[in-house]
Formats: sequence, C-alpha cells, structure tokens
Amino acid sequence: MTLFHVDWCPDCVVVRRKLADLGLTYEDVIVPDSRRMRTQVHKVSGQYYVPVLKDGGLVLTETADILAYLDERSRTERAGATATTEFQSQAHTTPDVAGEDDDHPSCRIN
Repeated sequence: MTLFHVDWCPDCVVVRRKLADLGLTYEDVIVPDSRRMRTQVHKVSGQYYVPVLKDGGLVLTETADILAYLDERSRTERAGATATTEFQSQAHTTPDVAGEDDDHPSCRIN
C-alpha cells in the first residue's frame, strides 16, 4: 500500500492519522507542492491532486473513499475475513491535462 501526499495538506494529514490509528503499514511518498511536478501521482492516478492511495491495482483519489477503504481493510484483516465492500479504482482512464493553475501548490480543499 502506498500513500502519495504532501505534508501540509489537511486531507493528507487525516489519511496519515487514520493509517497510524489503524496500525496499517504503507509506503510514504511525499510529492512536490506544485501539482504540475507530481509526476508520480499523475502516473498512478491520471490526475494531480493528493492524497492518493494505491493498494495493488486499486487507486483511490477521494479522501472519504480512502478512509472508508482503510476502515474496511483494517476490519477484515483483524477478523481474518474477506472484504464485504467492493471498491472501484478511481484512476482516470484518460489522464487530466495539466492546466495553468497547476503550478500552484494546493490540495483538493484549497
């Protein structure tokens, strides 16, 4: 499981806190502040916003979905069961094209 994020983004902080609270291990990838420079994020998800969580073939780009997925994953791991919720990858099949605003640092809520 890999989390792509920036340190200062409030949504990213919430996701990192959830991962810590649940005791889930993950690869921590801090990406550049400028959206246009987030090539790793774009390659994985087809867009430039963070946070992005990648777990195997599943890519989640919405904070609420990431949090729900982490809860479900933690619950099923503790129970030794299989997941009951099916999560769909949110990676864009057609990547977003960088816009003129993408030079500015921002996460989704700014």
